[in-house]
Amino acid sequence: MNQNTNKGPNDCTFEAPWLFKSMQIVGSVAFKFINSVSKSSHPWMNNFKPFHSNPETNQSKVLKTKRSLNPEEQGEAEHRAFASALASGKEATVLEFYSPKCRLCNSLLNFVLEIEGRNSDWLNIVMVDAENEKWLPELLHYDIRYVPCFVLLDKKGRALAKTGVPSSRLHVIAGLSHLLKMKRPQKGNS
Repeated sequence: MNQNTNKGPNDCTFEAPWLFKSMQIVGSVAFKFINSVSKSSHPWMNNFKPFHSNPETNQSKVLKTKRSLNPEEQGEAEHRAFASALASGKEATVLEFYSPKCRLCNSLLNFVLEIEGRNSDWLNIVMVDAENEKWLPELLHYDIRYVPCFVLLDKKGRALAKTGVPSSRLHVIAGLSHLLKMKRPQKGNS
């Protein structure tokens, strides 16, 4: 199997050869689960695309229209999003602790936004910059020592679980899939 060999010294992933086979299995299970979670009775939800890329600039329209926030503003905006998510009364909220410098974190952005969009009836996902000092109390409270790290909260804001140390993109996706499975509302026999 051909793995990506364009890794730089600042990559935040670790992959050991003995993990490849088990990661493929976990990734396959996670992929099947995500596909089953994302099935919706609304046809427009099946075509959900969080970003529309512009091939000329290779940038998202959404990203091009946003202005850059300083760390203070970014922290405040993320805290407002967190408060809003908890006040929504939805079944679950997932905090995604990330670093803007983390390639693995950045590679998950579209995936995470799509998962949130497909499950928006019961789930909120809040992005949390782990390098922003405004989040220090939460970093300590949830014992965040690595990124990306996803923390599952119930509707009352109590932490139920978090993902493990990220060894690969597939590992992170499998961990997020497991968190979603823990709180996803059951519909009939599916």
